[in-house]
Amino acid sequence: MTKPIPKIATAFLFALFISAAAQSPQAAPAPSPPASPAAAARPGDVDSIDHILAAIYDVISGPPGPRDWDRFRSLFVPGARLIPTHRDDKGVVSARALTPDEYATRGQAFFSKEGFFENQLAAHMENWDSIAHVWSTYESRHAKGEKPFARGINSFQLMNDGTRWWIVSIYWEQEDAKHPLPEKYLK
Repeated sequence: MTKPIPKIATAFLFALFISAAAQSPQAAPAPSPPASPAAAARPGDVDSIDHILAAIYDVISGPPGPRDWDRFRSLFVPGARLIPTHRDDKGVVSARALTPDEYATRGQAFFSKEGFFENQLAAHMENWDSIAHVWSTYESRHAKGEKPFARGINSFQLMNDGTRWWIVSIYWEQEDAKHPLPEKYLK
């Protein structure tokens, strides 16, 4: 038969656990966004969730040629990720996490040769206090007025630091014939 641990011993063990956790590298808080990022964001780009979403679609859209990558980077919190998914011919889905810089490098090679215009069709938003999640249904075209060559959903995670909105991550999947967009995300 085991004896119950006295309350004082339980409190000591709990305090020891908390102390060890506080000293552990995993317990270190995530870095806060810098007061002034490398390129300052346009105030009108980051003052609301709607504006930061409009800014991200605007900065990646345009005819073949360069994009304003400083503006693009200014929308993301340090450590942010862009995560495209890919479905192979067997239906297996994979994801690749990119930094904003990696996306810009990879994207510019495409954007320099191809026109790309992406716009939001519908948005479903939930937010509380400083966090927000938006399911943003999109269409992609090579030129304005053309039939879309792709549609899908961008899943945005955002935070507000008390002065502005930041994109924490964008995780997306493109629709295909076997996986059409649900009607509820088209409204």
